[in-house]
Amino acid sequence: MLSIALLSAAETVNFGTFSVSLTVKDMKKSREFYERLGFQMVPPAGTGEAWRKYGEQWVILKNGEAIIGLFQGMFEKNTLTFNPADVRGIQSALKEQGVKFTVEATPGKGPAFALLTDPDGNPVLLDQH
Repeated sequence: MLSIALLSAAETVNFGTFSVSLTVKDMKKSREFYERLGFQMVPPAGTGEAWRKYGEQWVILKNGEAIIGLFQGMFEKNTLTFNPADVRGIQSALKEQGVKFTVEATPGKGPAFALLTDPDGNPVLLDQH
């Protein structure tokens, strides 16, 4: 688990599971490459239209604690991805610290995501399932 220290050492934000989301040109070739490295496909949770593209447009691979998402035609850049339990709480805490978001999580409960960009232009996705 990765957490970030805010103003005081006692106040931390838990970002949850970390993975890297890679933009790929050829899903089949990329998936085969990472499978040769020992990564295995993780079955998707949930249902819906986005899940129908699993294995064709996107796939999640795991090797031990290492997680890689392969995405074809979904992201412009490779993206750091975190899966927190409370994306809205993290967003609120970070906004109080002056962090600017590219996309903010929608109000309410349940699944949501927020997106920010680090100083070097790397996208950071906070994706609550």
